Amino acid sequence: MALFGSSKRTAFKPTPYGATRKKRRVPRWLILMLTGVVLGSGGLLFIQKSYGPTLLTVEQADQLRQDLNSTNLDKQRLLTQVDRQTHELDELRTALEKQTLRADSAEKSYKQLSESVQVLADAVPADPRGTSPGIRAADFTVVDGQLAYKLLVMQDSADAPAFSGKMDFAVEGRYPNGHSTTVDIPVSTVEIGHYTALTGTTELPRAFTPVQVTIRIRDQADKLAATRTIRVTR
Repeated sequence: MALFGSSKRTAFKPTPYGATRKKRRVPRWLILMLTGVVLGSGGLLFIQKSYGPTLLTVEQADQLRQDLNSTNLDKQRLLTQVDRQTHELDELRTALEKQTLRADSAEKSYKQLSESVQVLADAVPADPRGTSPGIRAADFTVVDGQLAYKLLVMQDSADAPAFSGKMDFAVEGRYPNGHSTTVDIPVSTVEIGHYTALTGTTELPRAFTPVQVTIRIRDQADKLAATRTIRVTR
């Protein structure tokens, strides 16, 4: 029995310092991940600070807010002005349309009146002298010591060019002492189309009573173009 020894196993005896366990180490992958996070955050901050928009201070943000509010007020004011000007433009357009209608109506009335006057003018007897322009009708009266006149002067053709010249009167009359004489009175320049009405007044000599008037129309070369004698209406 002694030869084979004891069948009991020797019991494990701990060291004087107690039981020992193998220490756990931080995984390498965790270290690499944390390092990457730190480097990435630092790089992001560097890029944002170097190339990104500048962060505003509280004062700058407040000023920006005030500027924005002022811009909005200006925008609202401009929109109000645009609305008012648009309204005024609409009113002007409406007024222009009304004026255009009135102008068209007036033009139509003028055309009708012109045609009527043309018919009446053509019905007036021709100048006895047969000149063109010719003095178709005339009327003279004395008003407050002045000689008032109304004349209708016409050219034969409606397509004839306008006649430019001057007109004067040879006024026959007498003074209170019975002395009779003829007074030459320059009147005015004239522009005569197909038909032209000449009206006005001219001064007479003091205490002179006109009896009849000879109308004389001359061209630019002072050549007599039309003449007619008319008695003064009392």
